[in-house]
Amino acid sequence: MAFLEMIDIVKRFPGVLANDHVNLEVKRGEIHALMGENGAGKSTLMSILYGLHAPDEGHIRLGPSTLFLKSPLDAIASGIGMVHQAFKLFESLTVWENIVYRREPRRGLFFIDSARACALVQDLADRHGLPIDPRARVADLPVGVRQRLEILKALYRDANVLILDEPTAVLAPVEVAALFKVMRNLAAAGRTLLLVTHKVNEVMAVSDRITVLRDGRVTARLETANTDPATIVRAMTGREVTLPTSRSRRETGNILLDVAGLRVENGGHAAVDNASLQVRGGEIVGIAGVAGNGQSELIEAIMGLAPIAAGSVTLAGVDVTRESVAARRATGVSYIAEDRARTATAGNASAVDNLAMGFHRSPPLAVHGLLKLDAMRRWARSLIERFDIRISSEKTHVGTLSGGNLQKLVIARELAHQAPLLIAEQPTRGVDIGAIAFIHGELLNERERGRGILLVSAELSEILALADRILVMYEGRIVAEVAREQADVTTLGAYMTGAVAV
Repeated sequence: MAFLEMIDIVKRFPGVLANDHVNLEVKRGEIHALMGENGAGKSTLMSILYGLHAPDEGHIRLGPSTLFLKSPLDAIASGIGMVHQAFKLFESLTVWENIVYRREPRRGLFFIDSARACALVQDLADRHGLPIDPRARVADLPVGVRQRLEILKALYRDANVLILDEPTAVLAPVEVAALFKVMRNLAAAGRTLLLVTHKVNEVMAVSDRITVLRDGRVTARLETANTDPATIVRAMTGREVTLPTSRSRRETGNILLDVAGLRVENGGHAAVDNASLQVRGGEIVGIAGVAGNGQSELIEAIMGLAPIAAGSVTLAGVDVTRESVAARRATGVSYIAEDRARTATAGNASAVDNLAMGFHRSPPLAVHGLLKLDAMRRWARSLIERFDIRISSEKTHVGTLSGGNLQKLVIARELAHQAPLLIAEQPTRGVDIGAIAFIHGELLNERERGRGILLVSAELSEILALADRILVMYEGRIVAEVAREQADVTTLGAYMTGAVAV
């Protein structure tokens, strides 16, 4: 018998029918996976369940009650919690302040007991294997640690229904296993979990049942024990999908990136400690590591987004250690940033404006310093079509896009730059399996054309599929270099978690 029901849910946005009479039934104490390609309507459906959107038609039942959710506060009061893919955090506050917000432990009638709050957060983090500094300011945290914070925030509220939107995107294999254990324990205790993910292997490993959406409609309801990955993918995409991999060695070219003895400081300590690496034309160098071990700071320093305390960065033979971001890009580097919403795009600007970034000073998009709007629109439409970005119009503000479609927009723009060096930071985070296959194919094609690629990914399967050489970061240092032929999940995972002495 269903504990949670979403009945004939319809949600329209300008030019888009996001949910088309969707029915979702979830049992008490089960882990129910919701799957679909980017733009299939998963996030919209979960946003309705969490009170972020009101349905145009349909209703929600939880147990014997019909819910009328006007805001997330109503959802929380009804026992529904959500771990968001797009973070919902107060950046100026600390970790503990975000987690206990509106449920603060108090000392007396008027004072918040900060020491007890920190202790509660620390205990929660330790119990669930999600390390975090309770007193750190959120604005200073890399994306991966923010994801941990979102998970902890939901766990702190002890929801009866917990929505997890891509919760493992930045976790190492051992952490994923620990999270799955937490999820199973929560389900065994009678809590209901909704897992929104693109990762078929996760669904097969941890879910009880699966609902698949395509183009806003339910295309399959499956018992996990009685299905297989190929069936799920076909229901998601309507076609067979195979992820491309490269096992061929090729001659590499000149050194395009040379990082020597790099040190980056954050809060008085070394976020990156004496890191050195090189990337040559025609190779993909992967960086593996659990989020928060210096990968983000390393890339920010290479791109000029973070100050360098020591060491040097050389691009195509040019020392750019003290140069601006614009000067580095002009030297010949494209950048797929980890945080697509904050760093890589302007949410309140249109797809036309976002896709023109970096091209807006030269023909055909600009002539004599004047932007050519018709040329910009044609350029945007061509990239939208090539990369299958699901958007109602090139004039649409990109802040309204799903996370996966926003990611495809960033990748479309940066691959179009054709710079000799590409830095790709979490290039497939939050995108569906069809888009992953397309992006992997594009990266391999760029490698074959002689482009050098520095790939940072929390997905070991992605690193193993694409990289020619793999560097592992742990506590700010590059602790290992492993040739692809000798690399596997066990070996890399041991270095990533500090299990191997270096």
